[in-house]
Amino acid sequence: MNKTELKQIAAALKRALPQWGQFMLEEIQKVQTKDVLTKDLNSLVSYVDQEVENRIIKLAQSLLPQANFIAEESGQKQSDSPWRWIIDPLDGTTNYLHQLPFFSISIALQYEEKTVLGMVYEPNRKELFWAIQGEGAYLNKQPLLLSQKPAALSDSLLATGFPYYDFEQTKAYLALLGELMPACRGLRRCGSAALDLAYTAAGRFGGFYEYSLAPWDVAAGAFLVQEAGGFVCDFSGQNDYLFGREILAGQKGLQSILLSKIQKHFKA
Repeated sequence: MNKTELKQIAAALKRALPQWGQFMLEEIQKVQTKDVLTKDLNSLVSYVDQEVENRIIKLAQSLLPQANFIAEESGQKQSDSPWRWIIDPLDGTTNYLHQLPFFSISIALQYEEKTVLGMVYEPNRKELFWAIQGEGAYLNKQPLLLSQKPAALSDSLLATGFPYYDFEQTKAYLALLGELMPACRGLRRCGSAALDLAYTAAGRFGGFYEYSLAPWDVAAGAFLVQEAGGFVCDFSGQNDYLFGREILAGQKGLQSILLSKIQKHFKA
């Protein structure tokens, strides 16, 4: 596939994402307790997640019929194709079900296990964060370019996510939180990792870290940060963040100090 064809796929997604987002907004006050299923501890799913995922997969299969996919609600489809979609139809389901306006749609496309396209759409603000490999990251039509200069942690707003089902490392998490709180400008826990990463790509957050995340939570957002000129790694400083269930991302000037603080509390 050449770059022109990839841009055509991106264009199709750009047309569809606002429609899927509008469906979410129309349904947000209609979802009732009886419509919500519990997949696991504090892991919820509604008909909205399922319907949006079905629509995404239908379009994805029309664009690349043989492609594999990893999707939060539908699981995996595997074939010999080098193409793979990684999909989260509603990242921030708990926020959505409580009518908190911080949730997103996250879609990544990979070729031979390397991401070549990523999109995170925030319905409430109608903001589309997107990137194509080698072409930079964008917020709607605005280019995103993170500073490459040294950065002060004290001037940086950071984002994270609280553990909601894997509590084995809670003590380490709280110790890290206690160290970072007085060292940075502030810490935010918003409830959508995909959107946290998109905000990091836009420079709204200086950095983001979390553990126990799935590939669909981070695939598109991590790609956005990279294409915007930022760094992405796991807690050991390596690249196993997609399936390794831990991620650190942000401005390159903050990588060493954030990594050193994380490694004090999270041992490899």
